[in-house]
Amino acid sequence: MKPRHLERTDKGYKVFLYIFYVCGFIMASSLVYGVYVTTIEWMESGTYVMGEAIHNTTIPFENFARVSTWIFFSTIIGWYCVSRIGWKRTAGNKIVGTKMALLQLMLLGFAIITLFEVLYNFSILTAQISAGITDGVLPDIDRLSIAYPDPERPWNTIFAIKMFLASFIISTHAFYLSTKPRKPLDESET
Repeated sequence: MKPRHLERTDKGYKVFLYIFYVCGFIMASSLVYGVYVTTIEWMESGTYVMGEAIHNTTIPFENFARVSTWIFFSTIIGWYCVSRIGWKRTAGNKIVGTKMALLQLMLLGFAIITLFEVLYNFSILTAQISAGITDGVLPDIDRLSIAYPDPERPWNTIFAIKMFLASFIISTHAFYLSTKPRKPLDESET
């Protein structure tokens, strides 16, 4: 049996489509919640830490999964579903030559930048933990933040690691898919 791409008539197509919709709902509702909570925090205190409200909220109950973990999970699973059900948009000769070369360079650039950000933020996290332990205090890693790139708007370090890691996984997968030989559209129907 030869591997083939997913078609609209396949039962698996609807599974991927519905899971994509669930992932989209998780991402959209997390965005709305994050903007709402951050806006409230900004209005009350005049400052906020990007991603802290999202990272420190657990759903569906205490000590289960943080909203940032749900976002991390849903972006990667949602991307995989899109890559499975949307293959016809790039199959055959739809994106070739200069456009494909530019797309591959852009994806490679995203992969490099997001890998750097993951390593950078992870290095900052370990340095903050080490500094706290050296001072005799084990820091609450869920509250650690970094005032970069804007000192007025720091990022929660764990949130930054999760978001950049998801971006790295997605961009490297997209780069991989862009370098694979593509099947012609007419071959999928045989």
